[in-house]
Amino acid sequence: MAKRPMDVAYEYIKERIMNGTFLPSQKLNESELSAQIGVSRNTVKKALFKLEQEHLVDMEENKGATVKSFTVKEVSNYFEIREALEGLIIRSAVERLTEEDLRQMEDICKKMETYLDMGDFEEYSQLNKRFHDMIYRASDNQQAVEMVNLIKGQLLRYHLRTILIPGRKENSAKEHQQIYRALKERNAEEAENAVRRHIANIRKTIEEHFAFLV
Repeated sequence: MAKRPMDVAYEYIKERIMNGTFLPSQKLNESELSAQIGVSRNTVKKALFKLEQEHLVDMEENKGATVKSFTVKEVSNYFEIREALEGLIIRSAVERLTEEDLRQMEDICKKMETYLDMGDFEEYSQLNKRFHDMIYRASDNQQAVEMVNLIKGQLLRYHLRTILIPGRKENSAKEHQQIYRALKERNAEEAENAVRRHIANIRKTIEEHFAFLV
């Protein structure tokens, strides 16, 4: 089934915000986007309103849309919230993950290390997402998962670039191994501690290198 024009426009703009093609505070011209995407200006406007609801775009009357920018304090606050939510999520997932889930997570961890060594950060990012999504699916607190996914969507453009900070990729691989081991042992307390350390370390990296990440 073909995608709706609004969905095509939404995905086009969102992808370019996430990968840094459209920079924070950049003006988004509806006419230019309409020509680039091949949809009407009204369709572009609808897509921009949807992105505003996700806190990725700011819309001002008579001024149009700009890519939302965050201060380092705002980003830090979001990661602090995410840290607490991830702890709740993983606690409820510990006993619900199947042995097959754990086998797949072990395989993902190994592949993540391989792709990091190769410098293939795009494939690493996809595996990272799969790893966390397996925990999210196993959790019985889907409201917390929804909130985490909203935060992740807003901050993904900062998060993805942290892997370029010296030392971060090695630490990231170790942190995922620690999370996996705690889950394999069905140790809820250590699983929560491990995932909270992981998110806290990302937050610290962003705070220390924010100028590079924006």
